[in-house]
Amino acid sequence: MPILTTYEDDDIWVFDKPSGISMLRDRSGAQDLWSQISARTEKPYLIHRLDKGTSGVLIVAKNLATQKKLTRAFHARKVTKYYVARVSGTPPAGTHIVDLPLCKGRKNRYRIAGERADISLNAQRFTVTQNRQGVNAQTTFRRFKVIGNDSIVLLHPATGRTHQLRVHLAWLGWPIVGDHLYHGADAERLLLHAHYLKVPGWQPFKLKLPGSFYA
Repeated sequence: MPILTTYEDDDIWVFDKPSGISMLRDRSGAQDLWSQISARTEKPYLIHRLDKGTSGVLIVAKNLATQKKLTRAFHARKVTKYYVARVSGTPPAGTHIVDLPLCKGRKNRYRIAGERADISLNAQRFTVTQNRQGVNAQTTFRRFKVIGNDSIVLLHPATGRTHQLRVHLAWLGWPIVGDHLYHGADAERLLLHAHYLKVPGWQPFKLKLPGSFYA
């Protein structure tokens, strides 16, 4: 499954990662993304990751100085990221903030920390009264299209926790289509796409939404 270069200079590569290919080699020995990237340059540096099922924009540093610069930007939350997902159901109109901490559950699945509690949509913010243990995780989202019983939503993760978008949406009752780990409806792939990435010092990188999201 080839990956496409969307931008390249002396310091970075930006790729359009396909859905269904792992970042690193798994136990099955299937081809992984990093093997393909490593074959193109002598010493690439991983900056961030996307889940196996997630497609979209991925940036790789070509030297150590750039790796350190970009890693600092990610840790300082100076990187702007937007994702697009197709979810089951119809979230309310408007822009909303989900502020729910995450922790690991059984079988290495991530979950909302504490017990499920009442959720109210108040001043465009989902508020939860519960045990606040776990790591902070905050997502902003907006519905921009309804397709039958599903919706297309734009997601902005303020934090970068593992499975954050998937868990937040599933917990709120709108699981991502194709997300079998978190009870999403059946589909040929996980309908989650890294749509936009802006890092300090470069122009924004933006990729079109795959046609499968509208099928």
